[in-house]
Amino acid sequence: MREPSRVRAAPDPGSSAGRGFPRILRLLSAPATTGYIGVIALIAHLTGLDYVLFPELGALAHDVLKRPHGTWARALGMLVLTPALTAVVGTVLTRHLAYSPVSVLLSVGTSIAIIRVLRSPIAPAISAGLLPLTLGITSWLYAPSILIGTVLLAAIATGWTRLAPAPEPSVRDLADDITERTPARYSWVPFFLGFLVVAALLAGATGWRLLLFPPLVVMGFEMFAHPAVCPWAARPIVLPVACALTATGGLAAVGLLGVGPLAAMASILFGIAVLRGFDLHVPPALAVGLLPFVIVQPDWRFPVAVGLGTAMLTSSFLLWRAMPVRRP
Repeated sequence: MREPSRVRAAPDPGSSAGRGFPRILRLLSAPATTGYIGVIALIAHLTGLDYVLFPELGALAHDVLKRPHGTWARALGMLVLTPALTAVVGTVLTRHLAYSPVSVLLSVGTSIAIIRVLRSPIAPAISAGLLPLTLGITSWLYAPSILIGTVLLAAIATGWTRLAPAPEPSVRDLADDITERTPARYSWVPFFLGFLVVAALLAGATGWRLLLFPPLVVMGFEMFAHPAVCPWAARPIVLPVACALTATGGLAAVGLLGVGPLAAMASILFGIAVLRGFDLHVPPALAVGLLPFVIVQPDWRFPVAVGLGTAMLTSSFLLWRAMPVRRP
């Protein structure tokens, strides 16, 4: 039996259906995200701390500035704390374990446990925990580097939110509250774990670790754990194309402009254009476009790996949706 009837997603704040959000701020959300990423890229360049440009900052900034009263924007303390904690755990695991399905499961599992214990909605923290293992990051400066970006984003979001009148509770927000009070259903767990194991095995065997690129795990967790309210769970077939395009845009930006602020801004703008073209709200897809900025010598294999990895996730999700499940 399929998942119970879906809760219709709330209107996109950028659409005419959005309420309580001044039109000028809606129009400025994309330029504001682009400007923020440009500043972060400049800080990374000036300090030599590459991971100040933590790719998921693109996802976080876009969602927080586009939905100033959304789930992530209402948890700015957790936005700062959660990625920093998972980053520390990811660094420790990378310093002591080789890349394998076991280390991947430990990283993802520990990050999810931190999110659950803190009751944090910041799913991109999973990516902060897995990125060290994927790219071999062992520096203790990794977690503090992420803090620079999240603290700055929280400060910007605080002022941004004050400019936007509080809207009426959206259907998505109400659904989030209902989800918190509903006993968890764990039929998705074997499928999600199966996807992680298979993808990690293929990544290890081929040497293409970015088959399991960190934002993909964020997308998968949200799809499997919260299918009724996840904006992209309703259109999973489009995900591989959208993510492959944002990956291609990021790779092209780095190839043409280097890894400076202008390239980072171009990547984010292209990613936002792709998502708008597909009428999708998938913040982690913007993180995909920023991954080439922290990868050593990215090449054509990156967008190919992104497309293949996302296709595996989509297949796993559709398989779970098609399976008969006994409900409590």
